[in-house]
Amino acid sequence: MAEAPGSLWLDADQQRSWRAFAVGVTLLLDRLDADLQTAFDLSLTEYEIMVRLSERPQRSMRMAQLADALAHSRSRVTHTVARMEKARLVDRAISPDDGRGILCTLTDRGYDLLVEAAPVHVRGVRDCLVDVASREDFAALGRVMNAVADRLIVRHPEADLRP
Repeated sequence: MAEAPGSLWLDADQQRSWRAFAVGVTLLLDRLDADLQTAFDLSLTEYEIMVRLSERPQRSMRMAQLADALAHSRSRVTHTVARMEKARLVDRAISPDDGRGILCTLTDRGYDLLVEAAPVHVRGVRDCLVDVASREDFAALGRVMNAVADRLIVRHPEADLRP
């Protein structure tokens, strides 16, 4: 490719690393999603929503906060939560705090499914990522991805993006 004026092309090592990252993330997320779909008819996004809710008091979060926590658009989270509500995994209600926001709450049925699905998900994360890297490399990956998130995410005071 011809060098455009002012461009900062990746060198060969950077290009290899970038492509390995892009392909690896795609394959990893597809695999983790397929594991949950096959065993529980649950998408990786639905699983992540249930995890975020399970970690909160009363297993509830405002929809806007949930979208921020997942770094997904509000409309995408709304559509996903609507499917989950039909499956009785979550409930939505107007926030009693101010009457404006919508709370999403993990139901007992959703929590039970999460408890059942978690070992399958964690096994996939371990087999396909954690156990493939050294402890030092995995820690470095975490630091790099936190730096990427810090650069890309518009922080909201109520957002809780890190575990």
